[in-house]
Amino acid sequence: MTGIFGKLFGSKKKKGDGPEGIVDDILGQVIEMARFELSYDIKTLEDGSLHVDVFGKDEELLIGKEGQLLDALQLYVRRAIQHQLPETNIIVNLDSANFREQANEALIALAEKLKDIALTKGKSVYFRALPPKDRKVIHQYLAEDGRVKSRSIGEGHFKKIKIYPAKSANEGEGGGSTSGGDEEYDSPDETFGNR
Repeated sequence: MTGIFGKLFGSKKKKGDGPEGIVDDILGQVIEMARFELSYDIKTLEDGSLHVDVFGKDEELLIGKEGQLLDALQLYVRRAIQHQLPETNIIVNLDSANFREQANEALIALAEKLKDIALTKGKSVYFRALPPKDRKVIHQYLAEDGRVKSRSIGEGHFKKIKIYPAKSANEGEGGGSTSGGDEEYDSPDETFGNR
């Protein structure tokens, strides 16, 4: 491949190159071109996905602003892998300074608070608009508690999450108050991450 796409995604690799080699090439080039002071370790997990831990002097740049640069780099690497190995479905996850786990823990902590409010007040509460991967973390966490239910509300990529008390069979369906007394909540502090 030549031209701009060849420069962006790299040319098609030979059959002998595996996914780890492609990720290594792509990340090495991006880090060098951006002049980041970063290193990385690539591990193939049991499920065949690749986990890349990025570390170094510039890791704060990756995880600042709620991990937007880390997300962008992860998306770029995933697209490049799809381009170079279109016949395979390889998941590549990038992380730095354990950012993703900490962000998920913050999401779960806020979901727990909102669940308690929904149960205490007996009405629906709304979690601010989130991307699909963050909504999945919250829905999976709340599904473990049979006292509450959750669902995504809205159109497009970012949707709010409605958390409401589960009704018993004789109380009917509907999920909480619809009388306009519902409450909407956002992050309790400005350091809350989306990833």
